[in-house]
Amino acid sequence: MRIAGGKNPLDATSMHPESYPVATEVLKRAGVSASELERGGIPDIEKRAGSVAELAEQLDCGILTLIDIIDELKKPGRDPRDDAPEVVFNRSALSIDDLEPGMELKGTVRNVVDFGAFVDIGVHQDGLVHISKLANCFVKHPSDVVRVGDTVNVWVEKVDRDRKKISLTMVQGK
Repeated sequence: MRIAGGKNPLDATSMHPESYPVATEVLKRAGVSASELERGGIPDIEKRAGSVAELAEQLDCGILTLIDIIDELKKPGRDPRDDAPEVVFNRSALSIDDLEPGMELKGTVRNVVDFGAFVDIGVHQDGLVHISKLANCFVKHPSDVVRVGDTVNVWVEKVDRDRKKISLTMVQGK
């Protein structure tokens, strides 16, 4: 959740409040005020703050978490899906009515949840790849296999046109 015009400039970012102390320390070490975020971010914060690995150790913060915080300070409110490459969708499937079981399609992962991933296949309705259909092996969590913005090959398993639900698999022949 982002709060534009909040008391703290960090409120306008997608950063969780529990990360504010680390973000505040990064800003302090970079010699930048949080109010700079209101001007669109701090593109060179990484250079100003120094080594990410050293900083993570000094702040007792995971490197990946610190990278996410720095990315948000660089460009607050960015949508990671904007960085995804443009997918060329199959022109034979323009609506849910065009889908048939067994069709192979390219898609873009739009959301990753505990039970699977939602994939945009270009028919104005995302399809679900259940966690059990993400790979030929056991998957503990979908984020171990896919991320938002990934381009993936999927196969249509089932189409429920009445309920507008599309079941997909990323395992060929399954």
